[in-house]
Amino acid sequence: MNIDALVSSMSQQTYERLLQAVETGKWLDGSPLTENQRESSMQAVMMYQAKVLKLDEHMMLNADGEINHKSRQQFKNEFAQQGSIARFKQDDF
Repeated sequence: MNIDALVSSMSQQTYERLLQAVETGKWLDGSPLTENQRESSMQAVMMYQAKVLKLDEHMMLNADGEINHKSRQQFKNEFAQQGSIARFKQDDF
């Protein structure tokens, strides 16, 4: 089985468990990941994000296996579309 078929057949639940294991360095039962397991799990997580979730965030892998680089202008445009998060006056506190 090639990596694309493996990632395509991976369930969302499996992805979330692998992601948690990579982030914490431990499996769900508390046993630590070996360095080899961590590397393999991280690669699977990154491939799933690129191929299945198709994330286009800055510094994430895209579907072609390349890292997305966004310009300053692209960030400004994204934040402008989101609108204000919160605005406070200095006297409010």
